[in-house]
Amino acid sequence: MRTVRFHVDQKAELQPDNVFMFAPEPKRQLTFAQLKDSSIKLGKQLLQMGLHKGDKVSFFMGNGYQTMKIFLGTMYAGLVVAPLNLLAQPSQLQYVLGHSDTRLVFVTALNRERLEEALKEVPREVKVMVIDKHAEDIFPPADLSGYELPEVMEDDPALLLYTSGTTGLPKGAILTHKNMVAGGENVTLAHCLKPEDRGLVSLALYHINAEIVSAMAPLVSGSSVVVPERFSAGAFWPLISEYRCTWFSIVPTICSYLVSGTEIEGKGYHLSQIRFGRSASAPLPPSLQKEFEKKFKCHIVETLGLTECAAPVFSNPLDPARHKIGSPGQPVGCEAKIVDRRGNEVPRRTPGEILIRGDNVLKEYYKAPDKTAEALEPDGWFHTGDLGYMDEDGFVFITGRLKELIIKGGENIAPREIDECFYKHPAIQDAAAVGIPDKNYGEEIMVCFTTRPGCSVTEDELREHCLAHLGKYKTPKVIVQLEELPKGPSGKIQRLKLKEIVGIGS
Repeated sequence: MRTVRFHVDQKAELQPDNVFMFAPEPKRQLTFAQLKDSSIKLGKQLLQMGLHKGDKVSFFMGNGYQTMKIFLGTMYAGLVVAPLNLLAQPSQLQYVLGHSDTRLVFVTALNRERLEEALKEVPREVKVMVIDKHAEDIFPPADLSGYELPEVMEDDPALLLYTSGTTGLPKGAILTHKNMVAGGENVTLAHCLKPEDRGLVSLALYHINAEIVSAMAPLVSGSSVVVPERFSAGAFWPLISEYRCTWFSIVPTICSYLVSGTEIEGKGYHLSQIRFGRSASAPLPPSLQKEFEKKFKCHIVETLGLTECAAPVFSNPLDPARHKIGSPGQPVGCEAKIVDRRGNEVPRRTPGEILIRGDNVLKEYYKAPDKTAEALEPDGWFHTGDLGYMDEDGFVFITGRLKELIIKGGENIAPREIDECFYKHPAIQDAAAVGIPDKNYGEEIMVCFTTRPGCSVTEDELREHCLAHLGKYKTPKVIVQLEELPKGPSGKIQRLKLKEIVGIGS
């Protein structure tokens, strides 16, 4: 049975005393037996509060001991967990609270005011429970003997997660129990996870990467996970050392922070047990990957995932000798194909849109049958909106997004190609190219960038760098230095927001 409840019950029976989660800040541990007990208790308490199977339960807080228990326990109990993004703008938070039909929100005191302000615009009652996310228990003792949890099936909704789109209102992706388990299975398969493995969470549990890679994969594989309340460059290597983590999950932005802001030489850290690190959620610039691996003597497995596909769809092999730097890898646990604008599959190395099919693909977009029909073909193929090509070995190479493609004078230019050029410059920390209106070419190229700590570079120097590597046609017309680039919850740069920040119209 591919449900969250099955895997919690199975691990509690087979390895009850094995630790599933380490929470560093409160110094707490949660065994598989305790996870089962807390999930049953949470479920019955939700029933006691008047909630029923299929109702939406949200949390509005960062990682913590209770955050993980609420995330898994809600699904275990047959309800739908609908995490709220702490980085959401007020209007988006209001929209999600209203659209999701959530009936209960767990929130910390730190975020209570923001939540209650947003709830003023929601025309229905939503229960709010303020909790300490590091506490051992969040409910007072109660007699729950009269409550029985409903049956949970594979096709029951488990997660409602809103995509952090760069434009327009977010879409709510409904993932079933089968989808969630398939995502965990795919991570386990890609990285050969075993019960003795221990991962480090670097991303928030309101994002699909952490939900699948750092929660479902350890659950499915029976391994353990270290869950600090937030990413800290200064705490990253010490936590891996203290808890003897065998792998970690990061995104390119974190990779960049670690390269430019941390050292391991002479620190006495225990790092020899690390098998690999994985990067996802945004393309990892090859130059940054090589720099990370050279500095920390740890290889990075680049992967690619989507909210609608329960995170991972592509992964490079574990063996570094089989990696193809610049590619997120081969399909893992699902099918992939590249199609042209008419939906016809194209030959290898021919660019097109990437489609995915498998047990990890979402059931539907919540209350949006039109968007579901646009994205999901009747035979199960999902339109990712990503552009790329597949080589003879089945490795996929991403060239951009359909909505982000720059069309200059009729020529398609992938923003990532421009990004890569900037990342080759030693002073660049983050960079993103985007198309801007131009009366002669239709669109021109603008690049926004930030520099590494202690580094500086002039616009003229960058322009010469681009001319040497890209040629005149693809050299950006506009180059803008910013203090910070806009990012989503996973650290992915939201390039379409750059025009708004710089003050250039669409």
